[in-house]
Amino acid sequence: MASTKGHPGEQAAQDPIKLIALRDAPLSVDEVFRAVGDDAAGGTALFVGTVRNHDGGTDVDELGYSCHPSAEDEMRRIAEKVVAEYPVRALAAVHRVGDLEVGDLAVVVGVSCAHRGEAFEACRKLIDDLKHEVPIWKHQKFSDGTEGWVGA
Repeated sequence: MASTKGHPGEQAAQDPIKLIALRDAPLSVDEVFRAVGDDAAGGTALFVGTVRNHDGGTDVDELGYSCHPSAEDEMRRIAEKVVAEYPVRALAAVHRVGDLEVGDLAVVVGVSCAHRGEAFEACRKLIDDLKHEVPIWKHQKFSDGTEGWVGA
């Protein structure tokens, strides 16, 4: 069997950031999956964040996401950091803004790499850093009449 060390498929792609977006319309897992498709990738990891019906022991009735004008640029900065740290073949991240209902998709990210372990690690780094660093805020309205903000 020929050695694959040094094979272009084992390296990061030239331009792996395929999709970075904030959307006020429903998100598509299929769109992100297609964006990170790459013939040299043996592993593709996706994370889908959905609106749940509770937070901190209280029922959530409604929520909305808002963001700072720099949010998309910050998403790209984080994507570039992930690409620099992992041998990413393709990367995509979309986050919803506006009013959402329980069950709606709030964020979808995907990463493909030559191997599954790298894809899992890069995808986790991407979603964790997006959640902690991008100026996107969640306003929740609870069943008990209270409200709360959650954000970066």
